[in-house]
Parts: sequence; structure tokens; C-alpha cells
Amino acid sequence: MSSFKSTLAALVLTTAAAPALAAPEYVTIAMEIDIAKPAKEVWAKVGAYCDIAKWAKNLDCVITSGDGGIGTVRDLAGGRIKEILVAQTELSYGYTQPVVEGQFYNQYHGFMEARPVTATTSKMLYTLMLDVSDKADQAAKDADVTRRRTQFEGLLKVMKDMAEAP
Repeated sequence: MSSFKSTLAALVLTTAAAPALAAPEYVTIAMEIDIAKPAKEVWAKVGAYCDIAKWAKNLDCVITSGDGGIGTVRDLAGGRIKEILVAQTELSYGYTQPVVEGQFYNQYHGFMEARPVTATTSKMLYTLMLDVSDKADQAAKDADVTRRRTQFEGLLKVMKDMAEAP
């Protein structure tokens, strides 16, 4: 019985000493831009999984596993960022970043779609979803969202310019 009490006491102490984790606080950042080209033409220019290297300046992309379909893994920025393709249609894809040992896991997901508007126009949609509960306060959370929105709206503008170029 004393072995049980010792184990129970150790468990209680370990649990009490464990750091408290904040409840997840998921944010969605939805962005879009109109493009004066058909969606299929837009996607052909900017929609391959490693085309990110074309429209995100100074960001290299290497497929490290997979054939370009769901489950394909790309490494960005010399391997500092790993993303896994988790959804795909003819004109869209979604990806996630996996857990990295020893780091806060923010459940980061991205989704990019070329959506037809008319026979000759489209819009590019880019949506991010992530957990910002690791940020110190609301100002830090807002700053993180603003930084990401600014960065990705700039990338959408580059995609638009590429897609509309002759």
C-alpha cells in the first residue's frame, strides 16, 4: 500500500508542477484578390505545390517526399519550415505544419484556391488558421495576425501580377 501512496503522491506533485497551457485560441485570416484571368490559367502559373518559390521571394522550396498529391511534404527556407499537403482539388490545396518537438504547436493550416468568377476572371483566396494562445496578450495576438495578413496579402499581389502577365 505504501508503494501505491508514494506513486500517487509523485503523480500529484508532477501534475501540480506541470506548466498550465492556455486554452487554444484559433484565428482565421481570410484574404482574397481579384485577377483578370481565368482560374485555370491562374492556377497553371502559381498553383503547383512548390510554386511558392516563384511568388514568395527568397523562399526556396523542395519536395522531400510524395508525388505532388495529398501527403506530399515540402521543405521551405532551407528546411526550417515543413508543410504537408492535406487537401487538394483541381484549383486548390490545403497544407499544415507538423508538430516540432520542444516548440508550441499552433495548428497552423493554410488553404489556397483559384476560384472562377466569370469565364475570363477569377479570384485567388488564401486562408490561414492557427492558434495564437501562446502570445502574451491581445496586443501580441493582434500584431501576429496583422503581420501574417500583411505578408500574405503581399504574396497575393505577387500572384496576381504573375497570373496577369502575358
